[in-house]
Amino acid sequence: MHRKSMLLFIHTVLLVLASATALIPAFALDASPEGAPVPAPSPAFVAPLTLDDAITLAAEHLPFYQAARLRVASTEALYNAALGPYFPRFDAAAAYRRFYTSAEDFDTRNYELSLSYLLYDGGERRANRTLARLNLENDRLEVRNTLLELYYAVRTAFYTALAQQELVTQRRVQRGDAQTDYEVAQGRYKFGVARLSDVLQASVRLEQARFNLIQAEGDLVKAFSDLNSLVGRPLESSYALAGTLDPEVKLPELRYFYEAALDKPEVLQAENDIRRAEQNQALVRSTFKPLVTAEAAYQRTSGGIFRTSFPDQRFAGLTATWNIFELGKFFRYKSARIEKDIAAQQLSEVKRQLLLAVNRAYEDVQISSNQIGVARQQVKQAEQNYEQAYGEYKVGKGDILSLVQAESFLAEAREQLITARLNFILSLSLLQRTAGTPWTSR
Repeated sequence: MHRKSMLLFIHTVLLVLASATALIPAFALDASPEGAPVPAPSPAFVAPLTLDDAITLAAEHLPFYQAARLRVASTEALYNAALGPYFPRFDAAAAYRRFYTSAEDFDTRNYELSLSYLLYDGGERRANRTLARLNLENDRLEVRNTLLELYYAVRTAFYTALAQQELVTQRRVQRGDAQTDYEVAQGRYKFGVARLSDVLQASVRLEQARFNLIQAEGDLVKAFSDLNSLVGRPLESSYALAGTLDPEVKLPELRYFYEAALDKPEVLQAENDIRRAEQNQALVRSTFKPLVTAEAAYQRTSGGIFRTSFPDQRFAGLTATWNIFELGKFFRYKSARIEKDIAAQQLSEVKRQLLLAVNRAYEDVQISSNQIGVARQQVKQAEQNYEQAYGEYKVGKGDILSLVQAESFLAEAREQLITARLNFILSLSLLQRTAGTPWTSR
């Protein structure tokens, strides 16, 4: 019996240890010995995220885009409400009054049903209806504008995270190169063919490489936080990205982007502002014209000290109201005319700024494209320089300073190439957002 209990205890302990060992990989962090811990890929998001997926998720979750869409629904309701004055108005009223006098207390009761229709208002309801339609168009254009901002924000976050992943990989290569240099210097020192300063200089470079790796890993975590914030995923989640920093792009001519920019939501909104100013002018002008209303009503009165001879009354008629003079409306009309001129000037300013921004963004794309070629050539030369310095130092023909400098130049050249490729993507995205063009680099 005692032996059976012992075997059962050992079996239970082994099961517990096996379960704990199986759980360890699920909570393990991929951390280099000296680097900051990098979150492991979340089990729920194992599929690589594409740029299209990220944009779709952002459109579903981003509050500012959803708010813009809801605003359109609100403005559409107001546009429908502007139809009200074109329909008859039906009112019902009832009143009860109790009078207390020195002779006798009494009460009265009044009931009224009325139907009225606005026959002519000098163009006021038409102007209000047009203003409501222009407001609706502007809000719909604002949704387009918000969508452009969403595209730009997601592209920037997506490609920044992608570049940061490459940078972390590159920093690990740098650390490996620095480690190799350090080991060579240490080996040569042990054989008495190198000085202690060689080992120390290689050690300093190795520590610098480790420092750079920690920084890159931290920046990668922050880049994923930015992306996750846009696509609605937990900020600390990490996953694979399906994309490249080397898209095949055939850049259209500058004229294409100029024409696209003139059809951008900001320009169309500014044009609508001119029409809105015209309608505001029409509203003020309507106050110079008469107001004609048709009305029919039924009234019933009961109670009171003296019984009325006509407790039930029905009537129909036309009412015309015309303001002959009111000083303020003359100045309001003058102000409305000036507002129209202001809107026209603002449209010109919007076009000027947009065309300038497109010109500058297009130039940035060309500059970053040219820089990629130079950066690639620089990496080739830096690799050759490092191989030469490494070979010379290994056989005792070179010094450690030349080797460390060559390794540093190679590291900088590789990082510069990643930065140039990212800048090219970001400048393309900026050009796309500035011009508001559907053309895509994806």
